[in-house]
Amino acid sequence: MPQQPSSLNCFVCGVRNDAGLQIRFFETTSSPAEVTAEYSVPSEYQGYPGIVHGGIVASMLDEVSSRTVFRGDPPRIVVTARLSIRYRKPVPVNTPLKLRGWVVEDKGRVVTAAGQIFGPNKVLLAEAEALLVEVDSGFLGDFSLDDQGWQVYPEN
Repeated sequence: MPQQPSSLNCFVCGVRNDAGLQIRFFETTSSPAEVTAEYSVPSEYQGYPGIVHGGIVASMLDEVSSRTVFRGDPPRIVVTARLSIRYRKPVPVNTPLKLRGWVVEDKGRVVTAAGQIFGPNKVLLAEAEALLVEVDSGFLGDFSLDDQGWQVYPEN
């Protein structure tokens, strides 16, 4: 599976953000395409002892959902207009997790995407539906993917 680009400073994927999660995302070549990641959340991001903070879970679901349209050349840049989360079971820290995202409906500028987090034995821990809106090129000012270091970085 091809690896998706990461940025330098994004909280979820930023390779130089020492306070961030530094998750690497991959996209399938199947149709319909999916975005996946495997990650184990360090205990620094727990809420209750041994359980990942709900805000971190939301961040992971937001990212895996929005990356479903971060494809092509140039990739589509979207912002999340709405994120609806269902926390099904506590997400444990220091445990291998699998993230999965896919497009539910693409209406051009407005996209509905979904994301899930699975724990060991493929147990569904949390899921989300995201309403994403593609932004115009000037929305983020002088924002440039190249200036933000968006590229595929080799794994350490």
